[in-house]
Amino acid sequence: MKFYITTPIYYVNSEPHIGSAYTTIVADIIARYKRFMGYDVFFLTGTDEHGQKVLQAAQQAGKDPQEFCDELAEKFKQLWKELKITNDYFIRTTDEMHMKTVQEFVAKMKENGDVYKGIYKGWYCVPCETFWNEDEVIKEGEERFCPECKRPVKWVEEENYFFRLSKYRDPLLKYYEEHPDFVEPDFRRNEMLKILEGGLKDLSITRTTFKWGVPMKDDPEHVIYVWVDALINYISAIGYGWNDEMFNKWWPADLHLIGKEINRFHSIIWPAMLMSVGLPLPKKVFAHGWLTVNGQKISKSLGNAIDPRFFVKRYGNDVVRYYLIRDIMFGKDGDFSEERLVHRLNSDLANDYGNLLHRITAMIKKYFNGRLPSPSAQEGLDSWLKERFFETKDAYHELMDSYRLTEALDKIWEFIADVNKYFNDTKPWILGKEGNMERLGTVLYNSLEAVFKVALMTLPVMPDTSKEVFRRVSFEEKPSKEHLENWGVLKSGSTVIHGEPLFRKIDAKDFKKVVETVSVEQNVITIDDFSKVDLRIAKVLEAEKVPNSRKLLRLIIDLGTEKRQIVAGIAEHYKPEELVGKLIVVVANLKPAKLMGIESQGMLLAAKSGDTLRLLTVDGEITPGAKVS
Repeated sequence: MKFYITTPIYYVNSEPHIGSAYTTIVADIIARYKRFMGYDVFFLTGTDEHGQKVLQAAQQAGKDPQEFCDELAEKFKQLWKELKITNDYFIRTTDEMHMKTVQEFVAKMKENGDVYKGIYKGWYCVPCETFWNEDEVIKEGEERFCPECKRPVKWVEEENYFFRLSKYRDPLLKYYEEHPDFVEPDFRRNEMLKILEGGLKDLSITRTTFKWGVPMKDDPEHVIYVWVDALINYISAIGYGWNDEMFNKWWPADLHLIGKEINRFHSIIWPAMLMSVGLPLPKKVFAHGWLTVNGQKISKSLGNAIDPRFFVKRYGNDVVRYYLIRDIMFGKDGDFSEERLVHRLNSDLANDYGNLLHRITAMIKKYFNGRLPSPSAQEGLDSWLKERFFETKDAYHELMDSYRLTEALDKIWEFIADVNKYFNDTKPWILGKEGNMERLGTVLYNSLEAVFKVALMTLPVMPDTSKEVFRRVSFEEKPSKEHLENWGVLKSGSTVIHGEPLFRKIDAKDFKKVVETVSVEQNVITIDDFSKVDLRIAKVLEAEKVPNSRKLLRLIIDLGTEKRQIVAGIAEHYKPEELVGKLIVVVANLKPAKLMGIESQGMLLAAKSGDTLRLLTVDGEITPGAKVS
């Protein structure tokens, strides 16, 4: 049995953070589970290194694009290594093998009559690397914004090659009808069906305004659209066009694991591309929700694009993995909260799971000299515990096989509650005092066997913790599904180690220190960083609303040696007449930008809390143009 699982390949325009780690950790958990179940697994991840967004990020960093990509790709590789991700291959779209495969794939689409040359006129979002039609963008006066990221789009008009995406609307609808589980969760599938039912337009698949990408095989002036390039990684990595035996073994993919924002590319464009060249479609696309941090979208500017290694170092890799799956319903949007992580650590892991093992092994050490006793005659509670285990085990497999990971952990923790109940109801401490060693041995054996089963079921999620449990119960075999199928795997007479608690609780005092440390580490800059920003005092001379905009005001400011024009999105918070005469703080060395066709020659500073926004002003009089230091 084979199982091929992929993550999206991650843009290298910025460093990895807890959001990108979430997807990769989920994929790792599924891959580990499938290996545990006896599957031959190929787990792919990697980096997406072409396109205008990456080029701009490299230019801003003052580096050659390839050098820039090499550095960022290495950071992703290193992070996955430190998070103990078990991927089998790491693909980069700058790999020569991949680039050749992309060229051949697009050439085959062209040979099949699905690629033609035309003129593209429309909107393009550089951050999302996405083309949008006029009826798709958000309109605000004369401004246009990306419907995904809400940032400004720019008008593009150039000669492009187009993919006949419209040709595959009906075949895709038919495929969705025949394969109702192709896209999950079901509400994401319905979103894609709505797009298909509304009709598809042909897709521009090349650019000519920059060169950082894969050139068309027979027309190198055209660079292949980054999304077409990126999607092909799923087959280039496993031998398409260069190793038929390997490709035929692994394709089609069993699971494309992605974030919801790229569902359209994976569930409509990618299947159409595969249909064009005559390849089978992946078995499933699972589009999970977004991860926020403390209710905010992950952003470097907000200081919450946190390196997951910080949490791993503080709480442990297994704790972070457990929290991400247990507290965030897989498939839906979720919020990363350090407070809830600590709660899960203290309650679920330390109290429910770790303390249970600690109590059992302490009694085995005390009454049986650290040797696992033999079970004897079974009573009603013993049978009940076994029945609860087999019910849990069957539900666990069903939930894991259908990628309902959060529910699978919920089910395991229900069983942990059952084991705690069994332990408390059988009262082994009384049995020990009474000298009823036969019954005590049965209770302790069953309790430890139950915890061993928990370790087997949580192995994909918390591998290090499970290995520690295996060590303490002297289980030295390679764990597999066979050990989960039967009761009584642990060998009587084997050594049982009573060690330190599996998990260390975090008290309120320690937690405050953790929060402060995160805040400081994420926002530290050097004096060199600060010196690049030229902050000046400016006096507002004129202010007026920008026509056809509800947010923008145009200000004329006095900077002492010159007058400038600034466009600011503060019209919902200030009337123009309220601003005239104010002394405000502006960034004087910001590159000019156009907003609704009006050039803005700087940026004013303001603070925002909830719906309230206030300008940074000066206490008392000072000469306009004075430097803020």
